Amino acid sequence: MQTVPRLGSGIPLVARTSEMRRLRAALARAERNEAGAVLLSGDAGVGKTRVLTELGEHAASRGALVLTGRCLDVREGGLPYLPFAEALTPLATSGDSAVADALRVRHALGRLLPQLGTVLPPSAEYTPVSASDHETMGPVRAERDLGQLQLFDAVLGLLTELSERTPVVLLLEDLHWADGSTRNLLSFLLSRLRAQRLLVVASYREEDVHRRHPLRPLLSELVRLASVERIDLTPFSEADARQFVAALAESTLSPEVITELIERSQGNPFFLEELIASCGDDGSDLPTGLAEVLLSRVERLSAETRRVLRLISVANGGVSHAVLNDLSGLDELALDEALREAVQHHVLVVDKKFYLFRHALLREAVYGDLLPGERTRTHAQYADRLRRRPETRGGYALLAYHSLESNDLPTALAASKRAATEAEGLGAPASALKHTEQALAIWDAVPEKDRPEGVDEIKLLSEASYFAGTSGEPERAIAYARSAVEAIHDGVSVERAATLWRRLAQVLGVLDGTWDESVEAIGKAWELVERAEASRTRAWVLSTRAIIQRGDNDIAGALWSAQSAVADARAVGADGAEADALVTLGALAETEGHIEEARDRLRQAQLKAEKAGALNVGLRARYFLASSYEEQSEIAEALAAYRESADYAKENGLTWSSFGLEARARHLYLRYVSGDWPTEDGRPRRGVSSAVAARMTASWVYIVAARGRLAEAEKMVESLGGEWRTDILIAIAGGAVGIDLAYWRGEHAEALRRAEDAIQRLEQFDPWLLGGLRMVVLGMRSASALAAAARVRGDTVAEAEAVARGEALLAHGRACLEHGKPRSGTLGPEGRAWRARLEAEAPELHGRFDPAAWAETVAAFGYGAVYEQAVSRQRYAAALLSTGEAADAERAAAELLKAYEVAERLGAKPLGDSIRDLAHRARVELPGQAPPRDVVDPLTDRERAVLERVALGRTNRQVGEELYISEKTVSVHLSRVMAKLGASRRAEAVAIAKDRGLLAG
Repeated sequence: MQTVPRLGSGIPLVARTSEMRRLRAALARAERNEAGAVLLSGDAGVGKTRVLTELGEHAASRGALVLTGRCLDVREGGLPYLPFAEALTPLATSGDSAVADALRVRHALGRLLPQLGTVLPPSAEYTPVSASDHETMGPVRAERDLGQLQLFDAVLGLLTELSERTPVVLLLEDLHWADGSTRNLLSFLLSRLRAQRLLVVASYREEDVHRRHPLRPLLSELVRLASVERIDLTPFSEADARQFVAALAESTLSPEVITELIERSQGNPFFLEELIASCGDDGSDLPTGLAEVLLSRVERLSAETRRVLRLISVANGGVSHAVLNDLSGLDELALDEALREAVQHHVLVVDKKFYLFRHALLREAVYGDLLPGERTRTHAQYADRLRRRPETRGGYALLAYHSLESNDLPTALAASKRAATEAEGLGAPASALKHTEQALAIWDAVPEKDRPEGVDEIKLLSEASYFAGTSGEPERAIAYARSAVEAIHDGVSVERAATLWRRLAQVLGVLDGTWDESVEAIGKAWELVERAEASRTRAWVLSTRAIIQRGDNDIAGALWSAQSAVADARAVGADGAEADALVTLGALAETEGHIEEARDRLRQAQLKAEKAGALNVGLRARYFLASSYEEQSEIAEALAAYRESADYAKENGLTWSSFGLEARARHLYLRYVSGDWPTEDGRPRRGVSSAVAARMTASWVYIVAARGRLAEAEKMVESLGGEWRTDILIAIAGGAVGIDLAYWRGEHAEALRRAEDAIQRLEQFDPWLLGGLRMVVLGMRSASALAAAARVRGDTVAEAEAVARGEALLAHGRACLEHGKPRSGTLGPEGRAWRARLEAEAPELHGRFDPAAWAETVAAFGYGAVYEQAVSRQRYAAALLSTGEAADAERAAAELLKAYEVAERLGAKPLGDSIRDLAHRARVELPGQAPPRDVVDPLTDRERAVLERVALGRTNRQVGEELYISEKTVSVHLSRVMAKLGASRRAEAVAIAKDRGLLAG
């Protein structure tokens, strides 16, 4: 009688103590509302599935909801979102009313779970698109991308809501086979883990993720997230392998056989398990390779069972009993016996009424052993069945796969085209791109008479360009758009050719270095429709032409094109094109300084976008309206408009869209500007992507630094350093706050260096950016301090260097003002305020103070910049005190009092300390305040040691002898101390330090 080997999963888990401890710790954190994720990597057969199973059982025993999904190896395009659909499907039939309600209110889940029968909203995102629409709809079609984002938000919202009732554990297996849409959804989900009771664990084969594997860049991104940790499952050590063999083997194996098993398996648990199952009672006749091991197991089974296994191996995933009954050629009884034998011998497992191989390596071994003709015939069987029943989810993708493998290229071509349409409908552009590329690859091999009706190579190239662009691959989008243009022939209609050229112009505008080609492409598109009657195509060409002309600074041409686009769009009822052109008209009006006209256009664009169901255009119009208020420094209105934009984004599932995120970031920054500083942390909680975290940190870091949490702010600035290229506002925030931090610590040389570095970074975006003005001003402040310190110690060389560097900054700042391009065409209140401060800082490089310039600066920041105005008041007071006039001293006292009140209300500690210090030296009494003892300490330990000995009456020589440093070094330290404290003499430095609590006594 044949011996049935024991299944490894039937014994207690061997080894993996450390890995399970970490996984259970991650689960415990999730139970405490600290959502997290684990990437579980390891070679095939190393035990990833067993570890996930153990974790799932442990989590279930603690009352958690465990959801499991698996990826399949469908190489050509894949099945969009398969593991998520598999994981969530049990919820749809759970019978739990609360779960049903959570599913029902999220319409987008109908794309993932058709069994819900959800009726999707009648918006552009959910409206099926015919083949011809690709040629005519233009950017309106881009709105369909929102369907993917809404689906992502729906999945996140569902898991979040479920986790409010009980902890949720989502287990995703075989991520190395994930399609692009699944990878995108996983990235979205993991980057938004916050305070949910949610743990996501995803496994993948490390050896399969080669250098060009599409999963590799995603893994690189995910491992940088604070909420994600990686666990590598390594092969067993020799001791662990021996323990595994002892637990698994039913009979006693000789030490020699055990040693050979361990050596041959190289510690791989699955290999070990298979070797033990194949070696017989005496451990003899060991196979020489894993494939032989696996196949030797299979060869022991009956002929009917082997036939069924070969059939299932071709399916490349779970197979239902009905399919096997249809294709196996066995009667019901024989099929049942064959399946029972395979299950009993642990070759197959039953999962959710589907039969699949217990391990992917088993399937690969069986599939690889098929004869060429046998493989082709079996794929053809599957294709024939799918051709008769393609309505199942992912049916066309599978039909394309099996048809291609069975060399039925006409069917594969038609199915690939349908699979691309299906993937697009699911909001999976990456999968749609793969199917379209597959169709292109076999296009020439399919006879013309057998090609799908209404499809030609140009259409496939155009669609491939669109899918590449919407899935984040602009280079490929350009390449396909160029190929589509090159394929234009005499039989192509004028309107279609114009659409192709317009598409090329659009995608060329995405990347740097292709602008001239973009201008040329839209010119050719326009030549084709310039004399034509109004049409959707002409309206879109004009709208795109207006955008490009505006970018090319052809304002008159852009205005004419946008106006003409509106006229054509209205004539043919192309609401999307009209909304697109109205946004451009609004931007043009603002550039010309016609603010009210611009805002009226943007409001019109909102209404038109809503009529067209173009949610993203509606959000963009709202955002630009808020930005218009900010540009004119109408702070209250801008705050309200950004808040409305953020709410609109949330209501329409666009919370994490670019404009939704940016609206929240600008709202937070304006709260800093207006002096309405929040107490709660303005950054996202753990788990967002590094770019998203950096964008929100860029707004929050201003407040953290201004409140005097210098060490925390410094770490935030360091984190921004790795993301400065992703957004100019990140670069500006990191630069400005970094300079401020060094200044408040009294490290003026470092502050000046940071200013110069920040300007260089900004210049990489575009020359003479107005954002550089702020870096210039902050850097000049420290250049003046360095020059002043050098003058005190009589170091003319150092003074000249500091002045020269300051003058270089000044020249750059004035060039920014001369060449920079304000969005509204003229410098707004914020820009004018920084320009005033630039001119106030300039004379201080040479030791002169200009109270009138500082008075102008204070007034200029009165547009609503509460904190910056308080900073300027402190500087204005210092300039007034420099005159020595009694009247100026009185005005200085008044300015200090106003600045002090703001600093106290905001909790702006560094500013408050500097105000108190200046007030003390000027003998100005501040209400109820004594010199604080917890001020920001600008002195280094060595500088303090020197000053302490000077306070005791030591000479420089005596100080040097006591500290074992040279007299010259003592002098240098004293010069730095006096510069930091604003003193001109040694005795004054000692007095200031004592008053500020920096020295005892």
